[in-house]
Amino acid sequence: MELKPDVAQKLRHAEAVCFDVDSTFCEDESIDELAAYLGVGEQVAALTAKAMGGTVEFKEALRTRLGVMHPSRQAVDKFLADHPHRVTKGIPELVALLKARGQEVFLVSGGFRQIIHPLAESLGIPLSHVFANSILFDHDGRYAGFDESEFTCRSGGKPAAIRHIKEKYGYEEVVMVGDGATDAEARSEGAASLFIGYGGVVVRPTVAAQADWYIMDIQQMIDVLKAAPPANAH
Repeated sequence: MELKPDVAQKLRHAEAVCFDVDSTFCEDESIDELAAYLGVGEQVAALTAKAMGGTVEFKEALRTRLGVMHPSRQAVDKFLADHPHRVTKGIPELVALLKARGQEVFLVSGGFRQIIHPLAESLGIPLSHVFANSILFDHDGRYAGFDESEFTCRSGGKPAAIRHIKEKYGYEEVVMVGDGATDAEARSEGAASLFIGYGGVVVRPTVAAQADWYIMDIQQMIDVLKAAPPANAH
């Protein structure tokens, strides 16, 4: 997809860039990977595909998937130890470049804080900049549901999270980068002013059709940002 000049301009001048995590910031779908680790991979992958395709209400899909998985705290910890994050090529450089330009980085994901927080910390992203779901455990570490107050546990959660980010930090222009239907939703009234679709892991034609710019390689964003000085440069 050809990059329009106004899209490049908005990307360069945005105060913040928000990234989806699964199949965008990372190459894998952490819910599917965790499910496979727990022995229920195929059932959960089918439910994830429906959720990402936009055919099932997200909170219902999340509840169903977690109900099938029933992850304990111990299982999640062991999964993290056995499965290092597969960070998408170019992401560490892009995060460093955005920070150097004075543009803030946020992670807005339907995935789980328990998996995303270590990733954020490894790339120097404050945990206050992470919006994701939280698995709940009882005092013995057994699965006890999920935090239903999180923005991203429901359909429409990503635009709601971005509106919250804009209001909290006083931002005018925020960009959303992601691969799925819930990411495209972020380009709505009062939320992201730009949606960059990413197809480097999974190409979703319905998402590509809604994107202001559709990329196959993170390097494309790096090149656009490097081609112009940051808005706050003196």
